[in-house]
Amino acid sequence: MRLKPKIITVFEEGYTSRLFFKDLTAGILVGIVSLPASIAFAIASGVRPEQGLYTAIVAGFTIALLGGSRVQVSGPTGAFVILIYSIIQQYGYDGLVAATFLAGILLVIMGIARLGLAIQYIPYPVTIGFTSGLALVLATSQLKDFFGFSITKLPTDFIYRWKLYFQYIDTVNFYALFISALSIAIILFWPRITKHIPGALVAIVVSTFLVQGLHLPIETIGTRFGEIPNKLPIPQFPLLSVERIIQLLSPAIAIALLSGIESLLSAVVADGMTGKKHRSDAELMAQGCGNIVSSLFLGIPATGAIARTATNIKNGGQTPVASMIHAITLFFILLFFGKWVAFIPMATLASILILVAYNMSEWRHFIHLMSSPKNDIAVLLTTFLLTVFVDLTTAIEVGIILAVFLFINNLVKTSKAKFIRQEEEDKEDPMSISLREVPKDIEVFEISGPFFFAATEKFKEALTRINHVPKILILRLRNVPTIDASGIRVLEDMLAKAKREGTLLFLSGVQPYLLQILKKAHYVEKLGEKHIFKDIDEALKAAYPFSAFAIKMKSPVT
Repeated sequence: MRLKPKIITVFEEGYTSRLFFKDLTAGILVGIVSLPASIAFAIASGVRPEQGLYTAIVAGFTIALLGGSRVQVSGPTGAFVILIYSIIQQYGYDGLVAATFLAGILLVIMGIARLGLAIQYIPYPVTIGFTSGLALVLATSQLKDFFGFSITKLPTDFIYRWKLYFQYIDTVNFYALFISALSIAIILFWPRITKHIPGALVAIVVSTFLVQGLHLPIETIGTRFGEIPNKLPIPQFPLLSVERIIQLLSPAIAIALLSGIESLLSAVVADGMTGKKHRSDAELMAQGCGNIVSSLFLGIPATGAIARTATNIKNGGQTPVASMIHAITLFFILLFFGKWVAFIPMATLASILILVAYNMSEWRHFIHLMSSPKNDIAVLLTTFLLTVFVDLTTAIEVGIILAVFLFINNLVKTSKAKFIRQEEEDKEDPMSISLREVPKDIEVFEISGPFFFAATEKFKEALTRINHVPKILILRLRNVPTIDASGIRVLEDMLAKAKREGTLLFLSGVQPYLLQILKKAHYVEKLGEKHIFKDIDEALKAAYPFSAFAIKMKSPVT
């Protein structure tokens, strides 16, 4: 069920002509909206404009057919631009194709392995950090075409790129700057006139007519890339070898992670807008298949697109059929209007991408996170700075690792280990030892919080505080939700020491899940089930016959 495509569920529920009409209308509109975005993302990524359309068509259709969301629209997105550009610079386009193919396989494996929910648990500061960093780098990469600088090739290094801009500041093309400013104004103010026709499309039409009609000296898609084909390419399998796979494993993992994160984030947003629930594992598998197909048709990495998904929902899209129609619409645009794409000014596409970068920057969330605990701020800034000044792969890896270490540190702080006699208890607690009289030859030791590898040293250190050998040692575990192999090893060492010193070891308050883990590890078998009690009172009753002192309870034993 978790891998079942939503389109099957839709047809099982009954697909009507009324639903089809809604999907048809939404799909055509989303296809038109996707046209400028797909072209712009492709060019910004360092590939030809038609390759963005190939991706939106083949990957968009495949993901809609196999996906776990009713309304998700997939294709090239701004989040991938910088990653794709850096991969091409290092490994060439053939390397990108191979890495995308491998990433698709990884995504399929992740879906089969039930990692859909796990990806959604990536820390929020990590997500905001790399998203904001990507937005900054994306916006910066568009300044060349926005101002019309006569720079032949942009470097990948962020600082060097800015140095180059300042060196070429005197080459500003004011015609390009005018078209850029006009395009941004149209995109921002057009929704006040109507929201049914996307402002980006209007900006492209107006700016293209101005540039061609007035013969403005501005670079267009045609002057940079030449003629645009009006058909899909013949599929080709990437050339792979063991050495090539090892070489491209790191970028493939980066593509897979980013695709998984972005698509599931988009699906969650869609769930909130529709009240439906997506199947995360099915969506991961679909994204994997979509990226595999995209790599075969000379495309680029694809993922769920939040903006296009939201447009689909707002215009009445109900099922995956709408997203499939979006892909078909783009195919017909490529088939019949592909040659007109060549006339689009590069300055207009740069303006579109700068606004995309602004919308994806999450700057409000970034500022809000700066008032969070110091650990979260450290993760946020580390991920952000690594994304901007190093690369996305390193940023995600380091960000997640740092977040995990800080999370473990917080868990350790919540874990406590103490001998009850040495520290005061909460007297409001009805199970408090302070309400009971415990003989001197019985010691009660309590552990609170997860008993895992990072907390074991704290436990061992606390054990050294007792300066005599007790006759009975009761280990209270009422506040221990789980334990790992390191914790079990400490308990085994504790049991062995107790046997050597002639001390009886009792456990009290063991929770069912914890008891199950201890049984599976054969610890219960070594200790003996008769030495495990549901609460401290039962443990004290059992300890009484072994004590040299009489036990007088200050409150009734429950």
